[in-house]
Amino acid sequence: MKPIAIFRHAAHEGPGHFATFCDAHGLPWKLLRIDAGEPIPATPNDFSGLVFMGGPMSVNDDLPWIAPALALIRAAAAADLPVLGHCLGGQLMARALGGSVGRNPIKEIGWGAVRVLESPVARDWFAAVNTFESFHWHGETFAPPPGAERILESAYCANQAFALGPHLALQCHVEMTEAMIQSWCEVGAEEIAAAAASPAVQTAQQMRELNAANLPVMRAVAEQLYGRWTRGLQG
Repeated sequence: MKPIAIFRHAAHEGPGHFATFCDAHGLPWKLLRIDAGEPIPATPNDFSGLVFMGGPMSVNDDLPWIAPALALIRAAAAADLPVLGHCLGGQLMARALGGSVGRNPIKEIGWGAVRVLESPVARDWFAAVNTFESFHWHGETFAPPPGAERILESAYCANQAFALGPHLALQCHVEMTEAMIQSWCEVGAEEIAAAAASPAVQTAQQMRELNAANLPVMRAVAEQLYGRWTRGLQG
């Protein structure tokens, strides 16, 4: 089987639980370190699916790798090769497929409830899940592209996920592990402090205190989503 391509845009924003899921299910994967200067492939033909992780940049920034990434997503979509995006990755998908990305009304950092919308498409992806505590770290958000269906929302962000055929874009971070949360809190300490007035921003201590209760539940949801997504893998 061809490997799944996982695109990393920042050293501390790796594949997390998605890699654990792949290893547990015998799915080969290849990490492409965009943050280290590795190039975006010209075509998706060497991969069974594409996964884009998060990052502190905006898809609207003038960065040399963004246009090739958008072109690659469009090529994969044209070939029905499944694409999965987490936060920045979901925003890249929206932008590539005809949606838009802009500032969210408020910044979300930390644990917060998300609600699954009631539709056949949402049920196909989330099965019996109705609501759960997800991890968030974003100031921007996407508007779903034409033909996509919004399937998840939070009180502070209407577009937490969209689905389009075999493709899934997430604004929230279901891939998190305890070690990743600790690392992000250290790297993002200044950002947390600067956004402390937001009702959707938690302190590092608050996040850590909620890990034990929230991580196992979110991990189960991630397994559901990843399992559904991998049904579309090619070759």
